[in-house]
Amino acid sequence: MVSDSYPHLLALDWGTSSLRAYLMQHGRIVDTRQSGHGIQHLPAAGALGFEQALKAIAGDWIQSWPTLAVVASGMVGSAQGWREAPYVRCPANIQVLAQQHVRVPSGLGPDVLIAPGVLLDQPGQIPDVMRGEEIQIAGAMSENPQWAERCCMVLPGTHSKWVEVQQGHLTRFSTYMTGELFAVLCQHSILGRLLPTDRGAARESDREAFELGLAQARSGRPGDLTHQIFATRTLGLTGRLQSAALADFLSGLLIGSELVSGMAARRDMEPMPLVMIGEPALCQRYADALRYFGQPVAAVLGNTAAQGLWNFALAAGLLPTDI
Repeated sequence: MVSDSYPHLLALDWGTSSLRAYLMQHGRIVDTRQSGHGIQHLPAAGALGFEQALKAIAGDWIQSWPTLAVVASGMVGSAQGWREAPYVRCPANIQVLAQQHVRVPSGLGPDVLIAPGVLLDQPGQIPDVMRGEEIQIAGAMSENPQWAERCCMVLPGTHSKWVEVQQGHLTRFSTYMTGELFAVLCQHSILGRLLPTDRGAARESDREAFELGLAQARSGRPGDLTHQIFATRTLGLTGRLQSAALADFLSGLLIGSELVSGMAARRDMEPMPLVMIGEPALCQRYADALRYFGQPVAAVLGNTAAQGLWNFALAAGLLPTDI
């Protein structure tokens, strides 16, 4: 029996490099913790590593409130995770995700219900997948019923997602490896040799260089991107841009290329609100780029995984509907 005076849910946003735990009551976060025990950085191999990571971040919570429901999303449900939760096909909503959950013993008492990812696989088209973003989208939809009716949600990141939502369902989406490509080019290509050695340090971004990259992306022809990327080197060699500005040019070029593609895919659609979800600084960078392209942003949200996991737990029948 669930008591109104106790937390109801332990929600786990479990990715590749980090683990976030949310203690929730009445749909609100009452406490949160974070650790570096993502699925690639566990304290031990196999299922034991997941059990130890869970105990380290939330064992005392589970001991204090043994009736806690426990749910998880993200790479914890991948083939490399605790237990694989197979992808569900588009169109998918929170009820479909909840019906296709997998259950794994936590080693601490309650089982953990893991959310599946989502697969887009249409005849004649290249397939696409997401795992973790679908829960963030479910959380964002609960912020505004109009977004659930019809909107485009953009989730910037290592693998950015552009997701079309209709009638509360994820109907189609596209993934762009923008963040990963930027990191690879900076760290493992000849371009990185001209970048400052302390490029990881906090610094002011160069707006002019960023907008130059955006302009190149907007004016480029199909197939130009790899040629334009090399300009990061030539602009530095010729002194047209200072070394400190080259990363901002490359960022603008890659983000701009993503935006050109994402907006082109929506050109023939009925206009819909564009909602952004993600880390504030990166979302701000994308919002600035969208404004440069004349595209308004309806809202910018932080990590909505906790609210999405609450809705997932409700849909899975783990929580009373009246709390």
